[in-house]
Amino acid sequence: MGIALWLAALLSLAIAGAPRAAEVSPIAQIKKVTGEAAVLRSGERRPALIGDALFEKDVIETGSDGGIGITFVDNTVFSTGPNSRLALDEFQFDSNNFQGSMLADMQRGTLAVVSGGVTRSSPGAMKIKTPTAVLAVRGTTFAVQVYGN
Repeated sequence: MGIALWLAALLSLAIAGAPRAAEVSPIAQIKKVTGEAAVLRSGERRPALIGDALFEKDVIETGSDGGIGITFVDNTVFSTGPNSRLALDEFQFDSNNFQGSMLADMQRGTLAVVSGGVTRSSPGAMKIKTPTAVLAVRGTTFAVQVYGN
């Protein structure tokens, strides 16, 4: 019986030390919101509010009068326009060596981008996917418009 208690204690320590989903670091923050705008996270739709943290796999949606300004931890800036849907599929960034990668899926609407640290050491590490193309960003300012549904 002593071994069983010891194993149970060891297991509870291992579980307590394991990272939890709530401990995942944010990748960006909402800096500006106009009109109707929402964040979809884990199947839940919530209104987008200035100061809200954004995480990998979040989806940004704006209504016919909406827009959102986002600043990522590497200082990349995204600005979406009305009737937009943007999925933040992947984001990794190490501020010590400026290594990282980003993949965003622009499904509809408009997106203006000013690239940040992700492209500083690794040109092409930022990718913007659209229904018809994948843009590999080398470090610049640009805009994308996706028509249709």
